[in-house]
Amino acid sequence: MPDPLTAVIIFAVFLLAGGVKGLVGFGLPTVSLGLLTVAFDLTTAMVLLLVPSFVTNVWQAAVGGNGRAILARLWPFLVMATVTVWIGALVLARVGVAWLSALLGLLLVVYSVLNLAGVRIALTPGQETWAGPLVGAVNGVVTGMTGSFVVPGVLYLQAIGLARDMLVQAMGIFFTLSTVALALALRGNGVLDVSYGAWSAAALAPAALGMIVGRRIRGRLSEERFRQVLFIALSVLGGYIIARSAWALA
Repeated sequence: MPDPLTAVIIFAVFLLAGGVKGLVGFGLPTVSLGLLTVAFDLTTAMVLLLVPSFVTNVWQAAVGGNGRAILARLWPFLVMATVTVWIGALVLARVGVAWLSALLGLLLVVYSVLNLAGVRIALTPGQETWAGPLVGAVNGVVTGMTGSFVVPGVLYLQAIGLARDMLVQAMGIFFTLSTVALALALRGNGVLDVSYGAWSAAALAPAALGMIVGRRIRGRLSEERFRQVLFIALSVLGGYIIARSAWALA
């Protein structure tokens, strides 16, 4: 079990990650994984994020009043993003963690650079039909290997032109299903360390507090400026994780 100093680190990480999620509607797994893997191995970090991620995403998924419309439109994407998590977790159980940590770092860098560059991808309804299941499958595998739900799933949801409130709620539904699938896949492949379950549950408090604070800050600060700082920090963090993983593999 973590010592008191490590517990402080866990709570501080989820306070920050919850604040990011409250401000921009996503980012709790991405930020928490990026920071936790500085102190923990990837599998432990993935276990720690499960409870805070699930509860905050259910909270986000329940708000907006667009649930039925989202499920009717996005079910092929959501199904594939859920069922293929098992494949990624199977890889996680058999491949060196250093390689997968490096992949997480790469995803952080790519995602941050794309956002900083203002990359916007638009899909037509015809393209959405085949892209949804394909992107969902890729996202599920990546989630199972790294614990990150964002790439390329969020880019897809942005590309199909959902209105702001529907987009935020869709991300909540998507992240909720991914979190449940990840927990089941990790447990089924013998990767889930239940000894950290209580700490994951305890991390919910700072994550929820951070989310509340983040939502309040959103009304006072420029969201665009914060996003720029966030993505620069995430890209630096991703670079650090890649360098550390390369050192471990050397």
